[in-house]
Amino acid sequence: MGGHRDAKVVIIGCGIAGIAAAQKLVKAGFHQVRILEATGRSGGRIKTGRIGDKIVEIGANWIHGPCEENPVFCLARQYGLLDPEALKPENQALDVGGHLPWVPRFFSSSGRELNAEDILPAQKLFLELINESSDFQSQRGEPWPSVNHLSPLVKWKDVDEATRSLRLCVISNMLKVECCVNGTHSMDEVSMGAFGLYKTLPGLDCTFPGGYEGLTQNLIAELPAGLVTYNKPVRCVNWNSAKSAEPVMIECDDGQKLVADHVIVTVPLGYLKKHHSTLFHPPLPLHKLLSVQRLGFGTNNKIFVEFDSPWWDADCEVIFFVWNDEDAVVDQVPDVQTSWIKKLFGFTVLKPTERYGHLLCGWISGHESEYMETLSEQQVTDTITQLIRRFTGNPIVTPRRILRSQWFHDPWTCGSYSNLGKGCSEQDLDNLMEPLPPKGLKSQPLQVLFAGEATHHCYFSTVHGAVLTGWREADRLISQILRGPSPQKC
Repeated sequence: MGGHRDAKVVIIGCGIAGIAAAQKLVKAGFHQVRILEATGRSGGRIKTGRIGDKIVEIGANWIHGPCEENPVFCLARQYGLLDPEALKPENQALDVGGHLPWVPRFFSSSGRELNAEDILPAQKLFLELINESSDFQSQRGEPWPSVNHLSPLVKWKDVDEATRSLRLCVISNMLKVECCVNGTHSMDEVSMGAFGLYKTLPGLDCTFPGGYEGLTQNLIAELPAGLVTYNKPVRCVNWNSAKSAEPVMIECDDGQKLVADHVIVTVPLGYLKKHHSTLFHPPLPLHKLLSVQRLGFGTNNKIFVEFDSPWWDADCEVIFFVWNDEDAVVDQVPDVQTSWIKKLFGFTVLKPTERYGHLLCGWISGHESEYMETLSEQQVTDTITQLIRRFTGNPIVTPRRILRSQWFHDPWTCGSYSNLGKGCSEQDLDNLMEPLPPKGLKSQPLQVLFAGEATHHCYFSTVHGAVLTGWREADRLISQILRGPSPQKC
């Protein structure tokens, strides 16, 4: 059954992983492929919006590591979606190790700008500690269970108390940055042993001038008309069925039932965590379920803030807000409802000014970010205004308007992206991507396959990771049906 290109393949989710899988299968000659998408749009967590007449990214922001090894970069170049600067060989060759060489400005909650020279020792030590965290994975050791356990290593006994206090406050700010990078509430929830599994690619991260959605639109345009069915949520995937020639039966929310030889599930890990018990029948095997629970999936939201004129220097690319009462080294607030704004580490400056005007993007993760989503736009605007006035010491600076993302309360994502939670290992990633039924059973293989950023061994949380997993699962089917051997792990 299904041992030819007539196999019925249903892909759940029209994010970039689902689109990538469909495109590869169609190119291989499969002509019974369809995508079921719960919402009215394609792209998933790639979502482009507007603030006024400015194009901004509500979801995925950058091509991380734009180089020849990055499929997103290669596709974007093929479709002509990038600025000439991003295409330069020297841009692709620059290896920044995931830390963008931005021109920073630091402001204190006391209402003054801080000198970069006072900040550098804390930055330097923090990056050293983070790099040490990554090394634990390669050494197969884990002296502490989470990344936050590195904070007691911060000493600075040779400086005065005020300087030491400032540096510790900077460390707190940088921990909040890492919470956003990792999509976690606290770095205390990220596994140190697995921290180094994430790999960066060379190239200076770049953006899409016309919006990231241009990528998904180009990919969708190459698929056969009618392949995607929108507004079609799936209620349950019944696998290992002996009731029909096809082993999988898909129940949709509208009551329709579809049969398939193979299903590729590309839903976000956040959705899987919340709905696994009803999404699969029989339930997920215990080892797979435990991995779903152990792997982390958090919220990282953006708050775009537009101004009539800038209050930052022309060369500034990132603004950090350092709270002078956070020398205990913290990355979460004691009271989310009253202090949520303290989790916002600062702003990146959208450039070039000719394209974006005077526009900042604030970044906030964790439970504080989730609470922010429940507030009215006016409440968020007022809190942001008070924050900026406090840190700059300027009592009249006023935003023109704001726009925020709300990924946690999106019912189809339940957050932003995955991370390796405390207690995770590489085996959990293996378990998550493992097809159903598990090896060893005498049922038809590859009934249910799993793709999406959370299933990639080293590029989890990225768009290129998602693309590669879509291709991986398509190749897995192609190999099984046309050639026999299984694809290599990626």
